[in-house]
Amino acid sequence: MNNFSDMLSKAKVMQEKMREAQEQIKKLEVEGVAGGELVKVILSGDYEIKSIKISDDAKKEDQEIINDLIKAAYNNAKENLKKKSTEELSKITGGLNLPVDFKLPF
Repeated sequence: MNNFSDMLSKAKVMQEKMREAQEQIKKLEVEGVAGGELVKVILSGDYEIKSIKISDDAKKEDQEIINDLIKAAYNNAKENLKKKSTEELSKITGGLNLPVDFKLPF
């Protein structure tokens, strides 16, 4: 029974570390770019757009192209956030490959 108690204790510690990691990830900000930096998007760790910067050169383009550049920059930022989140989570979990939204059953 002692092994089970030890395992439960370790799981609770891991749960707290995961909670801390998730809080750290929410504080992250990443940049996504598109069109050779014609458009830049800053994205927070909880996928909230903080800013969109459209260069003067991009503003000369058709609206449809600008829209596509914004979407591409957002998608780039989203990928960058996934990578950064995985790095942060790996630091906390000692390299375990757990998903960012992993929840323990208690």
